[in-house]
Amino acid sequence: MNNYSRARAGVVGFRGYSGAELVRLLTRHPRVEPVLLEHRADSSERPQPIRPNRPVRVPFEAGVVISEGLAVVFLATPAEVSMELAPSLLEAGARVIDLSGAFRLPDAETYKRWNGEAHTAPGLLSEAVYGLPEFCRKRITQARLIANPGCYSTAANLAIQPLIASGVVDRSTGIVCDAKSGVSGAGRKATLRTSFCEITDNFSAYSIFDHRHVPEVLMTSGIDEAELSFTAQMIPIDRGILETIYFRGVNLSSDADLLAVYTERYKNERFIRLYEPSALPDIQSVNRTNFCDIGVRFDARTRRAVVVSVIDNLVKGAAGQAVQNMNLLLGFDEAEGLS
Repeated sequence: MNNYSRARAGVVGFRGYSGAELVRLLTRHPRVEPVLLEHRADSSERPQPIRPNRPVRVPFEAGVVISEGLAVVFLATPAEVSMELAPSLLEAGARVIDLSGAFRLPDAETYKRWNGEAHTAPGLLSEAVYGLPEFCRKRITQARLIANPGCYSTAANLAIQPLIASGVVDRSTGIVCDAKSGVSGAGRKATLRTSFCEITDNFSAYSIFDHRHVPEVLMTSGIDEAELSFTAQMIPIDRGILETIYFRGVNLSSDADLLAVYTERYKNERFIRLYEPSALPDIQSVNRTNFCDIGVRFDARTRRAVVVSVIDNLVKGAAGQAVQNMNLLLGFDEAEGLS
């Protein structure tokens, strides 16, 4: 291990929204000490008050994994930076949890199709483990490289996969996923689309038919592209995702039948919360938590089914899920630092 009393976790990209949330969680984790790795020291950040026990900052350079005794390194960086840094970190003996989309897809051809750019570290794609703990827990514990899931795909897979596995979806009629996200999901880098005047009192759809999180849903839930209609929409709040999923049900006769699918699948999962059919979750229900809240409705006469899946995009959709994965990697209780 190392000579430190707590496991040391490096964070690259700690100035971004997901990276800052990750530092917040790691700072209060009882068994981990965060180390901020300066990859771009010229990047701007918010002013911080002087406080005791601030995380140490060190330059990101060759040998930092060994010199700082890092058990794990988080990459809260753009995909191209993650592809650049991951190989050397792995070679140095660190386990890597990547919060970008660099290693989520199975091969370079699929990556290029959905991201529009060539993959620069294709040799790692077959090794990377998709880090959705509720479905991939056993593989995560043995991994060197974990691809933290996308925020939209996390909410979608947690809702859709149990339905497909239980055979309660009329797949001939398809599934519609209407997904709404707060602005932090677009990242911290300033753009016209995310500026105050464009976002305020506005509501916009984007990436119709080609959102980069769609292949994660297809891969994890086991459905074909033609079966899923996914629309991402940006709403004028800072954080949170609410997805409304529509389909025609089979082998169902009531709300209770639909709810039972999730009750059975998630009976041992601490970060999934279910609602009675008379109530539905909203974004405030999960704000700043690592929970995914799910509510259901089913109309037996028309076979119309609606599932509402809600997460905080910066926690369960990014940093919180990354901490879940770290806990699994390092042999800690999965909920440590998150409850």
